[in-house]
Amino acid sequence: MHAAPVRATAIPTVTTALRAVESLLMGSGQRTARRNAWTAVLEDRRRAQDRVEAEYVLKAVADHRS
Repeated sequence: MHAAPVRATAIPTVTTALRAVESLLMGSGQRTARRNAWTAVLEDRRRAQDRVEAEYVLKAVADHRS
């Protein structure tokens, strides 16, 4: 039995393919705006998670004191 040949070039990921399509369809300003918006969404999600964790800790401390 022969081993399968090893591929010398990497198969592009979905992200790489989407970025290539994005660069063809949008100008650099639109790309920057979209990426900035996505970064803001991720930061909002992080802050929301931090807020939930802080509420949990404050509730645990309040319950412990009672």
